[in-house]
Amino acid sequence: MEIPIEIPKGVTVAGIHVGGLTAAEAEARVRARLDRPLPLRAGNLRKVVEPSALGFRPYVKTAVAHALAAKPGARVKVFVVVPGAAVSAYVRAMADRFHRDPVDSRLELRDLQPFVTLGEQGRDLARGPSVLSIVYSLTHNQRRPVRLPVTRVPQKVSRSSFGPIIVIRRGSNHLYFYEGMRLVRRFNVATGQSAYPTPTGAFSIVEMWREPWWYPPDSPWAQGAKPVPPGPGNPLGTRWMGLTAPGVGIHGTPDPGSVGYSVSHGCIRMYIPEAEWLFNRVQIGTPVFIVPEG
Repeated sequence: MEIPIEIPKGVTVAGIHVGGLTAAEAEARVRARLDRPLPLRAGNLRKVVEPSALGFRPYVKTAVAHALAAKPGARVKVFVVVPGAAVSAYVRAMADRFHRDPVDSRLELRDLQPFVTLGEQGRDLARGPSVLSIVYSLTHNQRRPVRLPVTRVPQKVSRSSFGPIIVIRRGSNHLYFYEGMRLVRRFNVATGQSAYPTPTGAFSIVEMWREPWWYPPDSPWAQGAKPVPPGPGNPLGTRWMGLTAPGVGIHGTPDPGSVGYSVSHGCIRMYIPEAEWLFNRVQIGTPVFIVPEG
């Protein structure tokens, strides 16, 4: 039986019409189609990859030989090899270029109010699903853009997750309590007298004591004083929130008449019920800004 010079009418190879063509013509047409570059999309990244760069190897000659012997209208498939290791290596290199670390939100003080920057989520290429999508497109002779799945890497600190923030305006003896950038409540407080001023700057809460003991500091004004246990008359009231500023903290006071004035030895005094309210809403690490203005 002689092999026909031309492929029977209506025959396709890998979905490509080759009927009426010689073997050489059919092979050239099929290879041209299968060698088309594959567009890749990942977020705003655009890439075009040559199938040969992914180790793509189609057995076109064998498929055309089957087409020559096929019946009219037959659909002949092309056996292709797509090495998973080669595709994985390409995706890995692409993912390394695409990767972006998240940018955490940062806390600043603007116009005496806390401002939390937006920051930005990070991103990664989902490598396994990306490899499968590319292999599928190559083995099914598809050259439409392949949208590779992207995973978002969340920020450790974001504007929406930012917790309590305290701003103390020494000039007006006010304490402002914020949740993120939202003002929740303002308190009258007492701050340090001119001889023992409350320090200004950016601090944070490092100690939280319920029913604290008061221990006399190593300062001339406390010479001869003895520790005071919890209870009525304790200089710290019922709650103590110590700051990173040495010896300075926010606390209640048994002397409500001092609130609103600059009379303390550097600490921030509050009415006892208000200190208890604040204590229940802050935590170790809560930022505290103390400014002279206000």
